[in-house]
Amino acid sequence: MRIAFASGKGGTGKTTVAVNLAYFLSSHMKVQYLDCDVEEPNGHIFLRPHIEEKKLSKVMVPLVDQEKCTGCGECASHCQFKALVLIQKEVLIFPQLCHGCGLCTRICPTGAISEGEREIGYVEKGKALGDIDFIQGVLNVGEPMAVPLIQDVKRNYGGADIHIIDAPPGTSCPVVKAIIDADLVVMVTEPTPFGLHDLRIAVSSAKALSKPVGVVINRDRGEFRQLSDYLRENHLMVLTRIPEDKDIARQYAKGDLIIKALPIYKAKFDELFYNIETMLRS
Repeated sequence: MRIAFASGKGGTGKTTVAVNLAYFLSSHMKVQYLDCDVEEPNGHIFLRPHIEEKKLSKVMVPLVDQEKCTGCGECASHCQFKALVLIQKEVLIFPQLCHGCGLCTRICPTGAISEGEREIGYVEKGKALGDIDFIQGVLNVGEPMAVPLIQDVKRNYGGADIHIIDAPPGTSCPVVKAIIDADLVVMVTEPTPFGLHDLRIAVSSAKALSKPVGVVINRDRGEFRQLSDYLRENHLMVLTRIPEDKDIARQYAKGDLIIKALPIYKAKFDELFYNIETMLRS
């Protein structure tokens, strides 16, 4: 079972919910946690893995042999990402715009373009609390190409009953890559106008991928009519509600798991997983 945790905006508690569910389930299941929020992964703060392996993540980048290049401009004219530009019969390459599709190497009539590599980040693997298989991607600072690194993280699927995918916030390409193969997407939101605005966008993105969506309301302070109306009108199931609680905030600030420090909240994650299973059976 692959469960993706997503949110329309940052700061809703997406990772908090994901890591606590992973730890809760690890007592009776084999769990794999994949932190695909590669620009700012922070699941490690709470799950405290012992890293056993680190592997560089690289993408293809074109290399031009200027002696073979005739300056025909075929490569530049066909690159939809504008990673190659022809200026005065010389091809210039902008590596960070390149998506590594390899089209330029195939259409160059003189074979002047070959494939090189560019490092974009790395993938770490290890064992975390509860014997959780822990995998995370860490994107290089200033690197715009998150999608290939997320793909490298997800190449490590395997050997678990439950795969918890911690997706990036928002609705851009990295989010799509993170949730594309999930069995269900859990949207973590907060009962505020901003939270609702971004939840609408995130839900529409997940539904465009034909993914079943459930909602966790974090920092719940009671009835927020606009959110309740939206959930009812769109037939979205509330999987659980986690109240606004200073004790939770204190444990979060210390980097502690809620259910370890505050066992009373185990019932919330029991309810969450029960409702996830119910959704997947229906």
